[in-house]
Amino acid sequence: MKRSGILNPQLSRVIAETGHTDLLVVTDAGLPIPQEIERVDLSLVQGKPAFLDVLREVVTELEVEKIILAEETEKISPNMYRDIVNLLPGIPIETMPHEAFKEKTKQAKAAIRSGEFTSYANVILVAGVVY
Repeated sequence: MKRSGILNPQLSRVIAETGHTDLLVVTDAGLPIPQEIERVDLSLVQGKPAFLDVLREVVTELEVEKIILAEETEKISPNMYRDIVNLLPGIPIETMPHEAFKEKTKQAKAAIRSGEFTSYANVILVAGVVY
């Protein structure tokens, strides 16, 4: 039995297999996930697990060099935007229109779906390198 860290075997594997510049998407419950990428569906019920709880655990195990957010996040869900930025201090942020964001998710290695019901609670993590 794994002692600590992410216990979900699929999610743990996806993070371990992620290389420098690979993209991982952490999503709310509503973002359409492209068929061509792996889906790690953690959603249980509305709000569980929360997007920020999932993101917090993923970034404890994944080196992140940049994040990508939909431009609409800051306007529509300013508290969520602030919480995402605060969770990743000093990490460069790229923004793009939501439609372009959805298109960009097609390049991701995987999408990790939470049970979050907050609009635009989505982020693309660009994997960094630890050395």
